[in-house]
Amino acid sequence: MMGSSGAAYEGGFIRIIADPFGGALALFVVGFFFARIFRRLRLVTFIEFFENRFGITAATVAAVASIASGIGWTAGTLVAFGFVFETLTGVPLVWGILGGAAIIFVYTSVGGMWAVAITDFVQILIIAIGLVVLLVVVLVDVGGWSSVASRLPEHTFRMIPLENTAEIWLNYCRAWLIFGLADITSQSLLQRSFSAKSERVAQNSFYLAGVGYLTLGMIPVILGIIASVTLPGLEDPETVIPTLALNHLHPVAIALFVGALLAAIMSTCDSALLAAASIFSKNLLPLFKKKPTDKLQLLATRVAIPVFGVIAIYVALKVQVVFNLILDANSVILVSVVIPFIAGVYWKSANRTGTLAAMAMGFLTWLLAVMFMPNLAGDMLGLIACLVTILVVTPLTQRFDPPRRLLDEDGDEVEMKDRLGTLPLFRAAKQ
Repeated sequence: MMGSSGAAYEGGFIRIIADPFGGALALFVVGFFFARIFRRLRLVTFIEFFENRFGITAATVAAVASIASGIGWTAGTLVAFGFVFETLTGVPLVWGILGGAAIIFVYTSVGGMWAVAITDFVQILIIAIGLVVLLVVVLVDVGGWSSVASRLPEHTFRMIPLENTAEIWLNYCRAWLIFGLADITSQSLLQRSFSAKSERVAQNSFYLAGVGYLTLGMIPVILGIIASVTLPGLEDPETVIPTLALNHLHPVAIALFVGALLAAIMSTCDSALLAAASIFSKNLLPLFKKKPTDKLQLLATRVAIPVFGVIAIYVALKVQVVFNLILDANSVILVSVVIPFIAGVYWKSANRTGTLAAMAMGFLTWLLAVMFMPNLAGDMLGLIACLVTILVVTPLTQRFDPPRRLLDEDGDEVEMKDRLGTLPLFRAAKQ
């Protein structure tokens, strides 16, 4: 909401491909290709899937990458929290970040997945109402959409690059895939599949969420485009939403909208933190403590939440750009986790050797690209390297490294038939 409105303010639709379009794409892809099969696994984290399919080393790499991504997401949302406080109340950015973090740490540590699910549900209702009210009020105040549309640049709604260079198209593809593909491995998404009441609930929730995400996500985009005409020259475009609220809402409505903004930010931050902490306690803790008890894992999760949160605060204070933080948080996932993840579900021949080689090559290619070719989308080069490596190495290593079967929580082989998201939407599926 904060980042996409600022991106739309600066460059129109071509700047917001990643979000909300890429974000919505990820939800539809998970719903159609992965929700049902992961519901059958009945695991706690998607890292367990990596361990069952490819072994502990691949699982550890995926866990570290996922935790790094979660910290990046948390940092981005904390910056957004600080921006809101600073714009609407005058409280310095640092204090807004620290105060918001403290609240989120407490209720996420105490309530876990149930607290996150319930608060997300309430928070998204609050922000939906707040955004709709703000959009209506702003449109009325500026004289309707027609008065804005006539003053917009020609290519405001263009979604394809004007120039045809390799660098531009590589970055354009990255915009679609940095959320649209990388987020299919998101622990905070797959956690919903594991927790869902049934396969049908898991599938349909992703479809409904995709529609809702795209619909609701377009409101801050439109507000950003309106502000590009009515509020030219903003010092920080990512403050578009709170600035519009200050300029167009009644003081009472502003107070309510502050709550709506902070609710939306917290709903993202708590999910990212819980996902990272869950992966640590479930997948990394056993590396140091063999067969940890449920009580110890719960304690580790609760301790990891503020620890990872403090790291996220440090990153937030260093970078202070919402959209870039959240985009870059997914890079390590895109280059090292996505391809093995897809192969593990849909390619029976996928094995440990091919996966480890692909992870290493994808990460190394990305790292070198960032260091020596910063203008290129290094994570796209890493993604291509990862794909090529797994396709080449896997067939060559079948004889000495046969693939493992996909197992559920009880160690039983998972039924792979009828796994696409084709269950009925509005009536109970026959069992």
